Amino acid sequence: MHTRLNTRLALFALAAAAFAAPAAAEETICTGRIGAVSLDNIFVPDGAACVLDRTRAKGSIVVGTGATLQASSVSVNGNLQAEGAAAVTVAGYSTFGGSVQLVQGGSVSITRARINGDLQFESNQGAISASANTIGGSLQAFQNIGGAVFVNNRMKGNMQCKENVPAPTGRGNVAASKEDQCARL
Repeated sequence: MHTRLNTRLALFALAAAAFAAPAAAEETICTGRIGAVSLDNIFVPDGAACVLDRTRAKGSIVVGTGATLQASSVSVNGNLQAEGAAAVTVAGYSTFGGSVQLVQGGSVSITRARINGDLQFESNQGAISASANTIGGSLQAFQNIGGAVFVNNRMKGNMQCKENVPAPTGRGNVAASKEDQCARL
C-alpha cells in the first residue's frame, strides 16, 4: 500500500504540474498553528505537529511520517492524505472536496466532516473513530489493528470492512450497502 499511495501522490503532483498556470501553486509547510487564512496546499513534514483552525486549503493537505495533524473547521478543496502519521484528528464541521486517506499510521479521529469522496483507513496501528460524517463515496477500513468505532455516518457508497483486528464496532451508520465486518454496523 505504501507504494500505491506514493504512486498516487506522484501522479497527483504530475497532474497538478501539467495543468498548472504559469505560477505554480504554493505549498505551505505547517509546523505549528495556522488560523483562519486561505492557502494553496498544506504539507505537514515528517515528525512535525500542525494545528489548523478554520483554515482553508485551495488544494490538498499531506501529512508526513510520524507527524500529527489537529484540524478544526477546515475547508479543503482537495484531499487529506496521511501515510505513517502518528495521529490525525479532524473535527468541527470540516469539509473536503476530495477523499480522506489515512494509511499505515497511528490513531485517527474524524468527526462531523463532509467528505465528497471516500473515507479510507488502511493498516493503521492506533484507535480509529469516525462519527457523524457525511461521505459522498464509500467508507473503507482494511487491516487496521488498533480498534475502530463507526457511529452515525451517512454515505452514498458502501461501507466495507475487512481484516481489521478487532472487528469494528458501532451503530447508526447509513450506506448503500454494508459489507463483511461492517455488515452489522
